[in-house]
Amino acid sequence: MDEDDNISNSDIIIDDEDDDDQQHQDNRRQQQSTERDRNHDDDESSDVELPTAYELQFQLANVASRSAISAGGSTSSSGGSGSAATDASSRTSRNAAGTGTGGLSGRGAGNSPFHDWDSQSTTPRSSQTNVEETSDASAGNSGAKPSFFFGTSSFILRSRKEVAALINRECCRGSPTPDLDSIMDTLFNPGTPIDNPDNIEWIRWLIAGGRTPKEFVKIVRSYDNHAKCGLVWVPHVVAYRCRTCGISPCMSICRDCFKKGNHTNHDFNMFLSQAGGACDCGDTSVMKAEGFCSDHGINNRVNRDPVPNNLLAVAEAIMPKLLFRLLQHFREHSDASLQAHTVTSYSCEAFANMLIDLNNMGEIMRKVMTRTLINADVYSYFMETPCQDTRNGRFLKANREKYEDAVNRFPNPEPPDEYRDLPALGNKLVHTTLLEEFIFWTFKFEFPQTLVCFLLNMLPDQDYKEHLTRTFVMHYSRIPSVLEMSRDPDTLSNRVVHMSVQLFSNESLALKMVNELSLLHVMIISLKLMMSKILIQNTLHDPAKNFHFVIDCTRQVMKDHCYWPLVSDFNNVLSHESVALVFLRDDNLIDMWFQFLQMLQGMNVNVRETASHVEFEPNSYYAAFSCELEASAYPMWSIISHLQDGTHAHLAKKIINYCVTTLHEWLDSIYFREPKLSLEEMMQASFHFPLHRYLAAFVCQAVTKMGISLSEVLPSRPDILPLLMIHPLRVQNF
Repeated sequence: MDEDDNISNSDIIIDDEDDDDQQHQDNRRQQQSTERDRNHDDDESSDVELPTAYELQFQLANVASRSAISAGGSTSSSGGSGSAATDASSRTSRNAAGTGTGGLSGRGAGNSPFHDWDSQSTTPRSSQTNVEETSDASAGNSGAKPSFFFGTSSFILRSRKEVAALINRECCRGSPTPDLDSIMDTLFNPGTPIDNPDNIEWIRWLIAGGRTPKEFVKIVRSYDNHAKCGLVWVPHVVAYRCRTCGISPCMSICRDCFKKGNHTNHDFNMFLSQAGGACDCGDTSVMKAEGFCSDHGINNRVNRDPVPNNLLAVAEAIMPKLLFRLLQHFREHSDASLQAHTVTSYSCEAFANMLIDLNNMGEIMRKVMTRTLINADVYSYFMETPCQDTRNGRFLKANREKYEDAVNRFPNPEPPDEYRDLPALGNKLVHTTLLEEFIFWTFKFEFPQTLVCFLLNMLPDQDYKEHLTRTFVMHYSRIPSVLEMSRDPDTLSNRVVHMSVQLFSNESLALKMVNELSLLHVMIISLKLMMSKILIQNTLHDPAKNFHFVIDCTRQVMKDHCYWPLVSDFNNVLSHESVALVFLRDDNLIDMWFQFLQMLQGMNVNVRETASHVEFEPNSYYAAFSCELEASAYPMWSIISHLQDGTHAHLAKKIINYCVTTLHEWLDSIYFREPKLSLEEMMQASFHFPLHRYLAAFVCQAVTKMGISLSEVLPSRPDILPLLMIHPLRVQNF
């Protein structure tokens, strides 16, 4: 169904006034409630434990209730045209009826700790004289009375289970859903924290639609028919990788899927995940079908009964506001300091875990969530609906302004002029769906673990996965800025890769992003922009004549490996042959890549000390070797792995020609024109010559694997070979 039909036209309004007809009905119900209260021997409301967030509200309501009883119900004797004082008294006393003689079944259930969906328990209830009571004090949350004022008097004395049943019937009838809107407005009151456990429990019961949450989970899962596992794990969890079954080198599976599959005599390993991951079992784009476990794969899908139309009626109606409430949380705290980002992320953990629990019910509930996240009409409704002059309206307006300010102030990339028109390198981010804004806050708040897991848990939905990948690429050029500003770049790097590796391991999807959003251009430009900020003049040979600039290995970007997520993603996409061939055929991409390699050529010059003892060696050498290995060598071997025969000989020759041309430029820039070194030059050396290594590796591959003669690939100038040999030979006797 169209989610737009499930959204209340009243937006999210707290201060609504009842119309005259509704007030008249409410006053009549209040009169009946007051008469029932008079028949009770004791006022039990003082014995009820209530949520802290509403404690003062209930104290005021109880006082008003006792006043109404002693006055013989006089406050509710008038109709809808009563005075303002009468209207307020009527509202207060009828709300008090929900907290007075009716009581709470299972005392203290309103502020009970957060329970898992599968841990709820209920007992039968009896009804007597229109006042429902539980048969046992430990009846559980199904007998709990609403712990706040819905503004709908028919719900005052009903339990959560009964309220949910009424809401379910309302949602099954279709829009509008005024009762649900009233409840949601109260649940999402801006004065109530997002992690309020009472509100979260109410959401669970409402979605269950008149069943207990435990019963609802069991029913929904009985219709689950997914082919993929998709289990998401955080860092420091044991997982498995089978090279025999894997199509992508990043393929990984969870422990249960590995044990249920047949990997006898396979080349596999067990590893401790450093960045987190997700199980690929059942995904034919990442691993071979024969490696799937007994629970996953397209052949393991069974024919199940069709899903009843009303099973997810409340979930479909409630999901837009549910997801928008989480966005509001990040909007509200978007102006907080970097130090407060962790607190902001932690405070919504219970709410996000509730959403993850919904996703874990299976395919049919996941579909409700993903359709809402990628529906542009849902997002435009929330963004374009005018904010009314109420408390909640002012709250929404302020948050909308905070969001717009956060987008405008978020760092933008500064690409070369010829690439400014690329969609993923634009100056301004534009969001059209809830998912796109979620990705923005993921970047803004430095990839909070809970939000990352929430977004990754829905990846088994293929449409959602494509939307998520596209949105991630559109924000990708902001990763360098986020890493540079981070107080903990190591943890942030792991979380970035935790998400990106799930998206770019799919070859068809990665190729689609390369063709439609120029992903390879975005990656290389982002890496170049990050490294170009830390360049220093090279000191090889005569510094006065050397105008070559290299990376400063003493900078924090190098020591903290801030570049690692970018080169890791680049290596990941180059592992796909179709993507690697796109790279090799594009002269602009190759030219940009060799410009980046020049930044590493001759970096971190070592000078031999002969006058005094060096007590502490600088630690920049570690950063230099790590950078060349990860940012230069790994991509080189990924490309070479796809050049195994003469089919792509012309591409190998192209790379070799670029190597020779770039080496010419480098020799000129360091002013090295004769194959000899002075005594002073003999006292210095660099271990980092990626251009030499590229030339050697591709020449070797061309000659030994591709049938190309050595004379075809060696430099044509006879004087260039001695110049090229000096620096590698110098390393060996330094």
